[in-house]
Amino acid sequence: MYIKCKLNESLTTFKGLHFGYKKKQKSLHRYRSTIGIGGNIGDVKRRFEHLFIFLKKDKRVELLQTSLILKNPPFGYLEQEDFFNSIIVVQTSMQPKVFLDYLMRLEKKFARQRSFADAPRTLDLDIIFFDNRVVKTPTLQIPHIAWRTRESVLIPLMDIVQ
Repeated sequence: MYIKCKLNESLTTFKGLHFGYKKKQKSLHRYRSTIGIGGNIGDVKRRFEHLFIFLKKDKRVELLQTSLILKNPPFGYLEQEDFFNSIIVVQTSMQPKVFLDYLMRLEKKFARQRSFADAPRTLDLDIIFFDNRVVKTPTLQIPHIAWRTRESVLIPLMDIVQ
């Protein structure tokens, strides 16, 4: 069950189950990463719950916190359903490139297919921050290049820093 809150005509938040979670004890993993999660194909909130459970069981990461879920309109390619977005904070001992590969395998596990930019998707996982590191390679930019301009990142992010 989720608590629903309409922010305006195009933005709605959902809180409940595992979204609004915060772990109390410290992690043994070395690096803290903030991940943006999103999707708009199928039962996305249920998929987020399955992702939460998967991450809780995976020893390579330690799930520290989740934000509320935001339902928002798509950007870029507009002829698609609204997106659900959230933020997950984890600790890991993986380096950024290895961690990105891990997230891409997770996307594939949850049936992500890459057809074109901004296409509908089952699950999208983006590294927003990785400790205080700055990474600029052709395949990875940290902090995420557009995090400051997207409500789909900013509103869930505000929920976890309160």
